[in-house]
Amino acid sequence: MKHIVLFAFSICLFQSGFLYSKNSESDRSCSEPLNQLDLKTAIRISNPNSNTVWMSPGKAQLEWSTENISANKTIQFYLSKDDMVVQELGIFKNSSFIDEIALDPGMEGDNYRVFGIELFPDDKYSIAKFATSTFTIKKVPRVRSSVMVEEEPEKPAIRANFDGRSINYVKELNVNGTDIRINLWDHGRKDGDIVSIYLNGEAIVSKYLLEYTKRVFEVKLDPSKPNDLFLYAHNLGQFPPNTVSIEITDGKISENIVLNSDLKSCEAVLINVNQ
Repeated sequence: MKHIVLFAFSICLFQSGFLYSKNSESDRSCSEPLNQLDLKTAIRISNPNSNTVWMSPGKAQLEWSTENISANKTIQFYLSKDDMVVQELGIFKNSSFIDEIALDPGMEGDNYRVFGIELFPDDKYSIAKFATSTFTIKKVPRVRSSVMVEEEPEKPAIRANFDGRSINYVKELNVNGTDIRINLWDHGRKDGDIVSIYLNGEAIVSKYLLEYTKRVFEVKLDPSKPNDLFLYAHNLGQFPPNTVSIEITDGKISENIVLNSDLKSCEAVLINVNQ
């Protein structure tokens, strides 16, 4: 930022003519050799020019020539718009050509210039500098992709209600096979709860009076979708809501879950089969 501010000031001087003023012999050291004083340095930038159009985002090229500036000297280049520096293009050896200069994002419009300034001149009273004609920077047009994007398969809809009751999912499980075992028993006090257990909308237990002892069911899951297992209450028992303990096992791992249900809602779990 400091460099940009200083260079912006230099541009103002450049335009006002101060940097073009001729140096009188009184400005020079009397001991300086005459032949060294006569070797004026100069820079001429041939690219970009008034016909140039740079594209943004993209890479820019610079081409220039110099007089009396050795190849091991360096030149600093700036990009300006409306005579305000907008990007430092870089400091480069005096090689007459450089490409792959990355333009800052957002460059677009007319009245851009490139400024070049000789760094560390042998004659501090004569610094070579050059400003190009104005040129244009345009945005690269967006190209619509012709590649066909494969659409993801639509996920199966998750059951949100059943028989006028909302379904609330309390857990999601992953099992290692389609064949699982479900153990079912009353959770808490035995109070006359009558329930049904549904898997994917089909009753695997119908109007069952919950007991403390476990009842075992073998069921098969659908491996192509999440399987919904939910508790449906047929009454509220003595102490509502109906509450059931369920143990789900695939033969290797087991998961214990407590489900609650009343006459308006059902709690459920989703069971996925690992592929």
